[in-house]
Amino acid sequence: MSGRMQRLAQFCTDARFEDLPLALVEQAKRHILDTFGATLAGAGSDVALTAREVFEGEAGSCLIWGTQQRVGAAQAAMLNGVAAHALELDDTGGCDHSGAVVIPAVMAAVSLSDQPVTGREFITAVVIGYEVGRRVLEACGGYSAHNGAGWHSTATCGVFGAAAACARILRLDAGQTLSALGIAGSFSGGLWAFIHDGSQSKKLHSGRAAEGGLLAARFARQGISGPTRLFEDVWGGFLKTLAAPTSNPEALVAGLGVVWKLARCSIKPYASCRGTHSAIDALGLLLEQLEVSVDQVEDIQVSLCGFLQDMCGGHDVASLAAAQMSLPYALAARLVHGHCRLQAYDDDLRGDPRIAPWMSRIRLEVDPQLSEDGEPVVSVRTVDGRQASLCVDPPLGAPGNPLSDAALEEKFFSLATRVMPREQAEQLLGQLWRLEEMESVRTIERWLV
Repeated sequence: MSGRMQRLAQFCTDARFEDLPLALVEQAKRHILDTFGATLAGAGSDVALTAREVFEGEAGSCLIWGTQQRVGAAQAAMLNGVAAHALELDDTGGCDHSGAVVIPAVMAAVSLSDQPVTGREFITAVVIGYEVGRRVLEACGGYSAHNGAGWHSTATCGVFGAAAACARILRLDAGQTLSALGIAGSFSGGLWAFIHDGSQSKKLHSGRAAEGGLLAARFARQGISGPTRLFEDVWGGFLKTLAAPTSNPEALVAGLGVVWKLARCSIKPYASCRGTHSAIDALGLLLEQLEVSVDQVEDIQVSLCGFLQDMCGGHDVASLAAAQMSLPYALAARLVHGHCRLQAYDDDLRGDPRIAPWMSRIRLEVDPQLSEDGEPVVSVRTVDGRQASLCVDPPLGAPGNPLSDAALEEKFFSLATRVMPREQAEQLLGQLWRLEEMESVRTIERWLV
C-alpha cells in the first residue's frame, strides 16, 4: 500500500503494543481512566439523561456506564460518548476531545469481538484511535484552521479515530480498515453553531462520532467498501470539501509510528472549555504573586487571539453549556468560588449574585499579534494601583505541565463517586491502572454498574 490513506490503514493493522513507548502506555492509561471518570459523572447530566430516554425500552447487551441500562453496541457508543463530553471534563488536544469519541467506541467494539480483548489490545486500539483522529485534524490544517472554519473537529475528525480503533478491536485487515476509514468520511459532521446560544448539540458530537466510527468498522467487516482516496479525491474528497484552503495531506502519515499524537494530549483540571484554562491558571498565580485577596482586585484584563474571543468570549451563563464556554465566567468563578471544578458550574453557583459584577470587571481585548493557537495574557490590577501580567503556557494538564497522578486520582474519585460508592471507585481505578495485565477488558463492566 503506497498511498497515504493506504499507509494509514496498514499502520492501524500492523502497530503492536510492543511498539509503544512505555511512557506512551502510561499516558494512555491516564487518559483512559480520566475518560471513564468523566463519563460516569456525565451519565447523570441533563443531556445524557435525555439522550438515554430516546432509547428506553430498546434491548441490548452493551452497558451505559454508571447505570443499569443496556442497549445495542452502536447506541452504547453514542450514549457513553455523549456522557463523556457532557460536562466538559474530557481530555483535549487530539482530534479535539479524542477520549470521549475513541474510548466509548472501543468499549462498544469489545462487546462485539468474537474473542476476549486483552488490556494490551485495548490500549493499542486506543492509541491508534487518538493517532488517526489527530492526524486527520492536522491534515485539515490544524485545530484553529478547521474549527475556525465552523467545523467541530471532535465530530468531523474524531469519527476516523473511532473507526480506526474499532477496526483494530474487530481485527479487520488492512483492506477492510481502509474501507472503514473511507466509510467514516460519510459519517463525519458537526458544526460550531451551538456556540451562539448555549445549545446542547455540542454534547452529541462525541457520541455521534463514536457511533459512526463503530458502524464504519462493522460495515467494512461485513464487506461494504469505502472510497480508497477519501482524503485526497478532487471532487467529494474530505480535505477538498472540508479543508480546501488549509489542507496538508502529508500530515496523515508524517512521522507515522515515530511521532505519537497521544503524547500531545491534555487532561482537563477544570470543567470548562480548554481555551479558558490558561487564563484560569494565570489568575490564580497572579493572586498569589500579588499577595491579594479577591476584594483587593480592581479589575482584570485578558489579551487574547481573535479565535479564542469568538469561541470563549461570551457572557451568557444561563445554561451549563454556555457557561462552560465562557472565559469571563471562568475567571469570575475562580474569584468568587475559588475554583473552576464541576461544582462551580452548578445552577446555584452560576447564579451567585457576586458573579455578574465580577464578569463586568473582566475585559477581553483581542491582540492581533497573538497567533490563533497562542495562550492569553492575563493582567490583574489591584485597588491600590499595582498591576501584574502573566501568560501560562502550557496550562495545567498539558504534557509539559501535567496533572500529578494524585491530582488525577482526586479528579477521578470526585467524578466516579457521583454514581458509585468510594470503595467501588477504588476497585475500578485499581483495574484501570493495571489495564495492560487484564486478560479480558469486558471484566471492567462489573465496576461500571
